[in-house]
Amino acid sequence: MENFVAYNPVKLHFGKDVVNNLGESVSAYGKKVLFIYGKGSVKRYGYYDKVKSQMINAGAEVFEYGGIKPNPLVDDARKAMGLGLKNKVDLIVALGGGSVIDTAKMVGLGIANNVDPWLIITSQQPISKKTPLINVLTLAATGTEMNAAAVLQNHETGQKVGWGHPLNFPAESFLDPSYTLTVPKNYTSYGIVDLIAHALEAYFGKGEPTVIDDMTFAIIRDALNHGHQLLDNLHDYSLRESIMLDATLALNGITMYGKQSGDWGAHSMGHEISLLFDTAHGATLSIAYPAWLKLQSNRIPERILKMGKALFDAETVDDSISQLEKVFKKLLSPTSLTDIGLNDDDAARLLAQYNKNKVSGMFHSMDSSDYEKLIGFMR
Repeated sequence: MENFVAYNPVKLHFGKDVVNNLGESVSAYGKKVLFIYGKGSVKRYGYYDKVKSQMINAGAEVFEYGGIKPNPLVDDARKAMGLGLKNKVDLIVALGGGSVIDTAKMVGLGIANNVDPWLIITSQQPISKKTPLINVLTLAATGTEMNAAAVLQNHETGQKVGWGHPLNFPAESFLDPSYTLTVPKNYTSYGIVDLIAHALEAYFGKGEPTVIDDMTFAIIRDALNHGHQLLDNLHDYSLRESIMLDATLALNGITMYGKQSGDWGAHSMGHEISLLFDTAHGATLSIAYPAWLKLQSNRIPERILKMGKALFDAETVDDSISQLEKVFKKLLSPTSLTDIGLNDDDAARLLAQYNKNKVSGMFHSMDSSDYEKLIGFMR
């Protein structure tokens, strides 16, 4: 077990109708709100109206920035930051999934420190304060609602960067599983894959605390059990509830206790796929993770086999990897580059991108000699 520091200041409101108390929380932080949200679905299904009415009824002045896309762009973070600075907002309310919340996190830090969000997320400028952030989650996947991480991509530099900082924790997050009942099957699947991948990234990080391994496996088993049922019953509240909690637990810090870090090599691989081809984040992970495991099969066989035995009663390393790949297929998520329509030329572009951005993990390093193998495993 590694030495570790546990810290999570997020106030989490979980359950049906918790958003009815949003106005009270908003009032505690100020009167001028920057309201950040995604595309049409939050308005189409009424979530936008519910959240905005809570703010208006609390006497808040609301300034809006909508249209955040999946695989969030630094351009949107910069524009939203400009709107917030112009109107001297006191806090941010984010309505959406991981892309919206990650954008809002970086906007809040940018406003508070008057620093370009890209300079913050690439660690080129220090920060000392934050703008309070309240989230209303509409997609169970990333866990960003209760952690200090964020991801942005920049097409000018050709990078998709993940980053974390203690000031990046939200102040409060509201999780009503009924707000995820309208998520379509494909994005429901990608969210389940994402949370499983988060749990695995923690498991394969530095440190092997037995009790945390067991908790991590329990989160994955619960996600698999309820996730397969959910894909056949998308409007089942209790199943949505279970997956939403699994996603939060997978990346709120608890799976990192007794560990120096997670690994994040598979995420690094997946980020380049989404950057180049605008593939949904979770879909990139169901492609990347089996390939990453195949690369590591002779390097960390004991760790892979422990995972396989715990999750699938697997008897060999190869079977452990095969079973995980089958799980992703059963969840209707792609497991190869071909599944997302990529050809030989695309694979060559991806290989060049891996070399350009030096894809690697935090614990299990990878280099140029590994990249061709990974591309081959993903074909």
